[in-house]
Amino acid sequence: MLRRIDISIISSGANLADARLHRLTRALLRAGLSVEIFAPGFKKDAPTIAEKSQRLYIRKPWFAPAWERTNLLARYHRSRLFAIRSRGRVIYAISPEAVAPAFAQARALRRKFAVDFFEDYLQLLKDRSWASRYFGIMGWIAKRDTKSALWFARRADLTTVADIQVPPFDAQHRLVVRNLPDLSLLTASGERSQTPRAIYIGDLRKSRGLQAMLRVAELSPDWDFDFVGAIAPADQEFVAQWLLANNSTSRVRFLGKMAPAESWKIAAGAWVGLSLLESTPAFVAAVPSKLYEYMSVGLATITSPLPRCAELISLSQSGAVESSPEGVAQRLKYWSENQVELDEIRVRAAEWAQQNLDSDREYANFAAEMTKLTR
Repeated sequence: MLRRIDISIISSGANLADARLHRLTRALLRAGLSVEIFAPGFKKDAPTIAEKSQRLYIRKPWFAPAWERTNLLARYHRSRLFAIRSRGRVIYAISPEAVAPAFAQARALRRKFAVDFFEDYLQLLKDRSWASRYFGIMGWIAKRDTKSALWFARRADLTTVADIQVPPFDAQHRLVVRNLPDLSLLTASGERSQTPRAIYIGDLRKSRGLQAMLRVAELSPDWDFDFVGAIAPADQEFVAQWLLANNSTSRVRFLGKMAPAESWKIAAGAWVGLSLLESTPAFVAAVPSKLYEYMSVGLATITSPLPRCAELISLSQSGAVESSPEGVAQRLKYWSENQVELDEIRVRAAEWAQQNLDSDREYANFAAEMTKLTR
């Protein structure tokens, strides 16, 4: 006899270690819902929850060779197979290319259909080098698919978005579920390590400040740097050449992509969190989730001068805004020489996060809306 499944999550792009996937899944499990996840990645990186009574099923693929590939064709392949296999009362697509097949499956089975958009994907395509390959054909396909996904998302029983600026704005039932921290996944920074250390957790690519952060490392020989996240294929050669040229592997560490709880263990003893996103169309109106998380674990933050990021740092007095690698390096040097001031900033950051980031309510509201769809 098949067990009842409340929510089928289809993620043909983001893998099992994705932080938003963890936050959303854990909220659903805490609400007592059963969840099955279709996503690439390793089962060890999948979301977990302490309560043994909660039911979570990680569905493995029928096709091993294409399981871990990240190209667009592999994602299309996965999304369709995942949709066919899903049996939840609610089919929840959290990758753009999975939206149309998930919609078709939900309607065929007379199930409810929900969508989540992490980012403004049409704007994000302008930041992806692969979108210009083959005379722009890949980008044209992805753009058409994203517009299709937006069309279906407007008609979903529930459409969740990661921030206020993420479309579709005219969905029939739109719910903003910000990437507020799940505190149970985080590790407090605690007492600072003897050697100054800055960290970054997230995707590593030029537009997210990868090259800028490595320039900061060059200019800050007294600091250690830990980078957690997958390096974009287009930037892997740059990183390899940089490491060879700078012989800095002992104090500049690339730790790869990890599940969220493992990622945040590196915050223990760290001094500063970095968020040096470029002012691209996708990022100019965004607030990276890492800013909330840096504050929550008691780190001082240095951010690039994106409007909403600068406003958040100013409001919380939890760090500094710098517009160049040279400025960031100078700020690190200043804080290493003025540690009392740095500690005051770290305390303010944690206090502001505790008083202003109501993660429990945000995720409880989301889980309540999803629960309604299962009835």
